[in-house]
Amino acid sequence: MSDPIGAFFDRLAGGGHQRLLRKTRGTVRFELTGEDGVELWHLTIADGRVEVSRDERAADAVIHTDRALFARMARGEIKPLPAWLRNDITTEGQFRFIVLLERLFAAPPGARHPRAVARDRREPG
Repeated sequence: MSDPIGAFFDRLAGGGHQRLLRKTRGTVRFELTGEDGVELWHLTIADGRVEVSRDERAADAVIHTDRALFARMARGEIKPLPAWLRNDITTEGQFRFIVLLERLFAAPPGARHPRAVARDRREPG
């Protein structure tokens, strides 16, 4: 089984220009706690592009969570904002990056865009 966390960050780094992030600038550090200690991932977001590194650097927001929970978010099983509300994710720094997380993670399995749902309802069966 491949590592969903590594795949998530690889997708962000290799995604090119991301329209949903075109007006976002800042840095986010993820601190994922697991059996082997703390795993660090650092994002730099500027003008729709995301750079990923494993450096421990200062960031506008620091997000702390369990590695297993983050893996579930990377697979689309859990949404970041509800996890934050349950205190499964804790943060330091700028709150706007918590909202931004919703844009970065995959949709839950089987999820459909609202426009597709509306279009399907209009089509005669």
